[in-house]
Amino acid sequence: MDTSTPAPVPAPAWEEAGWERLAARVGRLRLPVWDCTAGLVVGADAALMVEAGSSLREGSRLRADARRLLGGDRPGARGTPHRRVTHLALTHPHFDHVLGAAAFAGVDVFGAVGVDTVLASGRDALAADAVAHGLDPAAAAEAADLLVRPRHLVCGEWTLDLGGGARVLLANVGPGHTGHDLAVLVPGGPGEREVVFCGDLVEESGEPQAGPDAAPGHWPAALDRLLDLGGEDALYVPGHGAVVDAAFVRAQRDELARRFGVT
Repeated sequence: MDTSTPAPVPAPAWEEAGWERLAARVGRLRLPVWDCTAGLVVGADAALMVEAGSSLREGSRLRADARRLLGGDRPGARGTPHRRVTHLALTHPHFDHVLGAAAFAGVDVFGAVGVDTVLASGRDALAADAVAHGLDPAAAAEAADLLVRPRHLVCGEWTLDLGGGARVLLANVGPGHTGHDLAVLVPGGPGEREVVFCGDLVEESGEPQAGPDAAPGHWPAALDRLLDLGGEDALYVPGHGAVVDAAFVRAQRDELARRFGVT
């Protein structure tokens, strides 16, 4: 019997795949058209995708990218299984973040408590919103019809162990941008900063959008929670736009408080 230690799993070649490297085992992709961010967190034998994209085409692209980044076409070291996307986190129930979820069939899907109900009853509204923003009607209808809803609902915090010491914290920090906002926190490795995927609680490329499902009076408190979890040195990844720091999040928090008259 071979009792030797398996060779370490190499970190993904993020830049070669067109992804932005945030840490050795954390990357993100700014998807076209709506500039929605998707993230990937890699463990020794499992991986978490953050967001599913706006259509089955985008979801399939994300899963294919992940397969290449994780070496899914190569045998595992000394008999270890292929790494693959095993978990999917949806930060909130808007079309550009969830309509690609059917491309992740068979994956454990996570969301904030209540998001499953919104997605179950709001398929037609999701498709209509996508079409209103320019998605092909047939693509929108297909994605909504096949939509995979979260089976794992986060009330407070939920820690995922991806193997090899890679742990991720899912935190229900809403309501704010919607009634069901989930953040994803990845602790930094040696010499690395913590990474916080904020969903649309934070936006860099435009003013934060407060639609009919927003909870404006609670939004600043949700950002306070994000800052408490991530701290001053974290990298904050907005739902749309460039990566920002704690000072940006704090300034956006204060602007939202003024905008919505929250003390």
